Amino acid sequence: MEPSGEFCVLLLLLVLVGPGAAQFKHPLPVLWMVEQNSSVDLAVRLALRDLAEQPAPLGNYAIQLHVVESECESSSVLKSLFDTMWAGPKYLLVLGGACPSVMPTVARALPALHLLQISFTPAASYRNLFSIAPPPRAVTQAAAELLLRHNWTRVGLVSQHGLGEMRRDLIRRLMEVKVQVIAMELLSLDICSSLRKMKGADVRIFIGLLDQESVSEVFCCAYRLNLFGPRYQWIIAEPVVGPGARQRWRPRGFGCGSDSIQTAAEGSIRLQVQITADPNTRSDSGRTPQNFLSAFDRPNQDRSEVSPLHGYAYDGVWAAAKALSQVMEAVKRRERLSRKVSEDDVEKLLLEAVRQTQFQGVTGPVFFRHSQRMTTVQLVQSQGDSEVTVGWFRTDDQQLRLLAHRLRFKGSGPARGQTLIRQERRGVSLLLYVVMSSVAAVTVFLTLVVLLFVTVKHKLWLSRWRSCCQDRLLLLGLLLSSSSVLVSGLDHVQLPDQTAAILCSVRQWILSLGHTVSVSVLLSRSWRFSSLAGVTEQQQNLLVLFLFLLDVFVLASWQVMDPLRLVETQHAVEDDPVEPDVLVQPVSDLCSCSNLHLWTSSVYVSRAPLLGLSCFLAWSTRTSPTEQTAVERTQLSLCMFTVAAFAVTGASTSLLSAHNPSLHFCLTSSLVLCCNITVLAFMFGAKLVALWSSDWEQQSENDETDDQLNIFNWQLKSRVATLDLEIRSIMMQLREGQMCSSGSEVEGEPSSCSLSQLFHLLTFLCCRPQVCHSRRSDLRSEHESRKHQLTTCAPPSLRPAAHPAPLVPAGCWGGQRQLLQPVWQQGGLRL
Repeated sequence: MEPSGEFCVLLLLLVLVGPGAAQFKHPLPVLWMVEQNSSVDLAVRLALRDLAEQPAPLGNYAIQLHVVESECESSSVLKSLFDTMWAGPKYLLVLGGACPSVMPTVARALPALHLLQISFTPAASYRNLFSIAPPPRAVTQAAAELLLRHNWTRVGLVSQHGLGEMRRDLIRRLMEVKVQVIAMELLSLDICSSLRKMKGADVRIFIGLLDQESVSEVFCCAYRLNLFGPRYQWIIAEPVVGPGARQRWRPRGFGCGSDSIQTAAEGSIRLQVQITADPNTRSDSGRTPQNFLSAFDRPNQDRSEVSPLHGYAYDGVWAAAKALSQVMEAVKRRERLSRKVSEDDVEKLLLEAVRQTQFQGVTGPVFFRHSQRMTTVQLVQSQGDSEVTVGWFRTDDQQLRLLAHRLRFKGSGPARGQTLIRQERRGVSLLLYVVMSSVAAVTVFLTLVVLLFVTVKHKLWLSRWRSCCQDRLLLLGLLLSSSSVLVSGLDHVQLPDQTAAILCSVRQWILSLGHTVSVSVLLSRSWRFSSLAGVTEQQQNLLVLFLFLLDVFVLASWQVMDPLRLVETQHAVEDDPVEPDVLVQPVSDLCSCSNLHLWTSSVYVSRAPLLGLSCFLAWSTRTSPTEQTAVERTQLSLCMFTVAAFAVTGASTSLLSAHNPSLHFCLTSSLVLCCNITVLAFMFGAKLVALWSSDWEQQSENDETDDQLNIFNWQLKSRVATLDLEIRSIMMQLREGQMCSSGSEVEGEPSSCSLSQLFHLLTFLCCRPQVCHSRRSDLRSEHESRKHQLTTCAPPSLRPAAHPAPLVPAGCWGGQRQLLQPVWQQGGLRL
């Protein structure tokens, strides 16, 4: 491409002018694209004046600015740009910029026009477009890194109008780091309504793309809605501003005082571009940021009227001058070596010069990377009445540096990005299982003892109550239902899946069958008590067998079609009593199946009529004219109503307490055991007490009789011993009587000793212990008659066998010579 005439003239002037002509300034034509209502001309003129005072080679060139008015329409801006380029002279660089909506169109046209642009405002990254102002991506990158550092993955975005490019870049950055924006609100006339929506979405981390005018109003609404404190964190990402424009937020008549806004802003972190480490740092132009602001002081001008873009405009002019001077010097060197320089070469040299530009400006270090100015984002936290720098983010190395010792949070640590849901596995505690199992074991033991007693003493039991078989069935049902408690609380033990499934089925079968047998026995007994025609025991057993087989059929169908298995179930979340922003997700292992509610409902529907009929029959037995006593009918009624009440309560409790395994096990086990103990007390307690009382009375009577017999036997033994002595003495006397009798026969005189011996013998006969007291008078009369006979020596008369003849001396009977002989009679030995 051949160079144009104007460009050749410019190069010729540059070659002919040597370094000796120090007073001559080589003109460098530069387009200045001025936005409407822009007031950076003071900063631009100040930069040109400072450049003119610089030494060579920078002082050898004079930038000539040609103004191009830019409007917020792409067609108007492009037309003005083409017209200016056509009119000449040849321009290499464009300063300034247009509206944000027009900048992308102009940036795409720059390569075709062989132009390079240095913008004073933040702009997107393009090949020939450089922005002297830090890009919005610097602040958004710092925000994303801060979220990652504290593991905040759920945020809410509050943005004001006019920051669309910055908002889109922030959303893109958050998506890259996998941070979820759960709510995004654009500030409208009613800011509080927008924040109220975000509070309803449980937003804890707020990112505000706000300028100084909107921050105070947002914090005022946050104070009203209580969106501050240890549970919330505010991050304010400020748009890029220049020196002299940053001020701390102040109340501006939004209905909140300064204390309220300060309370809401306490602990918030503001992301702002660092202007310079020290306001007194001297730039390459010799000015400091403080001196730069002082240059705009006028008698009738307030410093607050200085535009935020003044510093960037000043440094932008300096960056353009450094790049152009470097290119012109390179062109001169090439011309001296007789090398041709085309427009493409100049464009490349200028592009490379701008990329390598690096100097200290009034807004801080100025250097570019990927067409964007590298900068440092400062993290400032509001702590009481002061603001403390707590970290930095450098865009050149993409590193976030936090000063942890300076960070302060209202809570024990950083706020959580969302309400933390902590899973908590719940099961039956070991202590509760031991207690309930011990009670169940005692109940099983008592039931076994009663069952053993009824079985061993079945004849006695049958003779008293005529219900031995039914009672044994009832005890078996109670034994099964009590045993179910022992296997109901084993979920705290780590068991294999197959074993856990077997335990679920075993628990279901023994509890259901035990309840069915118990209710069936009570139903059959109520039927017998209330029936006027009489019900046989065989009919009762058939009824129990029918209901038992029906329940077995239902359980077998359930087991085959949809067996129970151990399933991990998540229950409704609960608030943590210790940490307010933490929710507890209870998790427990429950026995369940695919259609648990359907099968459970079928079991309940089948049991409900059975319980209702049983209660009706039990109630009707109260007034039925049956052979049972009123006590038995009352006991049966109370027992039946108790079983029905415990069954309904247990079913309701099982459904309502399923989320808490310990509570579920405690309530259901307590209901089952209380029901079984009540049935034992009503149906068998009174019977056992009655049986024990009758046995005790019989035993007392027997003991009293035995005591009387023992006393009488002892008296008899004492009397017998005494009589034995008397018998011996009488025998001796009888022998003496015989001798006396023989002497009297010789002499022919009656015996004188026979009367005394006869008296002792009659006394012995009267004192016999076998003779009743009522017959003593008869014995006395007989004694008188026999005395008379003895005195006349008459032979004894015949007597019945019940009254043996008395023994008398043999000499008194003539010559018979009889001896005393014992006589055996019914009732004992008679003498």
